[in-house]
Amino acid sequence: MNDRKDIEVLIVEDDLRIAEIQKRFIEQLEGFQTVGIAASYIEAKSYMELLQPDLILLDVYFPDMNGLDILKEAKQQPNQMDVIMITAAKEIDKVQEAIRIGVFDYIIKPVIFDRFKNTLIRYREYHTKLVELRKDQLLVTQEQVDALLRKDIDSYSSDKSLLPKGIDPLTLVKVLEVLKLVTNGVTAEFVAKEMGVSRTTARRYLEHLIAEEKIAADLAYGTVGRPGGCIW
Repeated sequence: MNDRKDIEVLIVEDDLRIAEIQKRFIEQLEGFQTVGIAASYIEAKSYMELLQPDLILLDVYFPDMNGLDILKEAKQQPNQMDVIMITAAKEIDKVQEAIRIGVFDYIIKPVIFDRFKNTLIRYREYHTKLVELRKDQLLVTQEQVDALLRKDIDSYSSDKSLLPKGIDPLTLVKVLEVLKLVTNGVTAEFVAKEMGVSRTTARRYLEHLIAEEKIAADLAYGTVGRPGGCIW
């Protein structure tokens, strides 16, 4: 019997349509539970103090605040909360400040579901390791610290066994990054050129994403469309 407590997530996003999409994405992932949605500074601060969530999904731009200020406050709480930025903010100074304060990940909108999923899986693995270490011991070894810090390596190795033959997880991430550059239809030729791979390789990855329902078929075949399951 699995008695592990779900990771409690607070969504801080003033666009309620986007917040609801994030909530639905979370519902598709095992081990997570959305405990609240905050659309303003007052709501965000109140929910942080009352709910004490494990994880906050946080935008940068709000009418009444800078999301980076909420990030700072989250790190100053007695029970420090982890934060994943999900934002359209691309300024390098904002990215650098978020990293300096201690953000777990920084995702630039529009967000494809696969990118969202991979980040939350990495966080779940990190959170699980941390809970186990706290429960079992007060001191950690160098190997255990390395395992906590090298979240990306652990997740790529675990995800690889779930992918079909011929689909490499690192290459898949690069394809998804290329898809973030477009708002209209994209072809295998375009992806191949951007990545420096063959058209056949590019088409194989696009067909995999279509089969997994991560992008719409019309996007991959050059007609007007946007990635299915995106946060805009």
